[in-house]
Amino acid sequence: MNRAVRVAAWVAALLFAGCVIVFGSVLEGYSQTLHPVALLGAQGIARAPVFNFAGFVLPGLLLAFVGWRLREAQSANAPWSLRIGAWLVVLSALAFAMQGVLRLDPQDLEAVVSRLHASVWTLWWVAFAAGTILIAIGRWRGSDSPLPAWSVVLAATTLVMLALLGPLVMPAAIAQRAAFAVWFLWWLALARAARQAGSVA
Repeated sequence: MNRAVRVAAWVAALLFAGCVIVFGSVLEGYSQTLHPVALLGAQGIARAPVFNFAGFVLPGLLLAFVGWRLREAQSANAPWSLRIGAWLVVLSALAFAMQGVLRLDPQDLEAVVSRLHASVWTLWWVAFAAGTILIAIGRWRGSDSPLPAWSVVLAATTLVMLALLGPLVMPAAIAQRAAFAVWFLWWLALARAARQAGSVA
C-alpha cells in the first residue's frame, strides 16, 4: 500500500504540472505569469473539460486517497488532533478536485458558479492549513506521523501567506502557482516520509 500512496502522490503532482504547462502553451494569449490556473478550465475555453478532469479532479481524488490512507494508518490511540487533521487534508484534496467541477465563468466573475469556484479555492487552503496544524499538534504529542512537526507548520504557514498576502507583493498568478507548488510538495514529502518510516502515518 505504501507504493500505491507514493505513486498516487507523484501522479497527482505530475498530472497537474503537466496539464498547466501543456494546456497553457496551446491556449492563445494565455500567460502563466498573468492568468490564473482556473482560466484553463473556464467556461467557453477550448478543451476546458479535459483540463478540469486531468488537472483538478483526478489529482485531487488521488491526493484524497493519500490522505485517507494517512487517516486509516493511524493507531487506535492516535491523538484527536491527528485524526481530525487527517480528515481536513482529505477535505482540502476534495476541494481542489471541486475546482474542476465548479468552472470559473471569465465573462462574469460575480456569477454563482464563479463564486462557488472561489469558495472551493478558499476551502482548499483553509482546510489544508487547519489540517496540517492539527497534524503538527498531534506530532508534538508523540504521534508516529512521518513528517516532523516543524515541516508541517512551515507548509501551512507558507501556503496561507501565499494565498492571503502573496498577491500583494507579487503577481496573483505567480502567488497562486507558488501556493499550489507548496501544497503538492507537502503531499510528496508525506509520501516520501511514509516510505522511509515504513508506514503511511
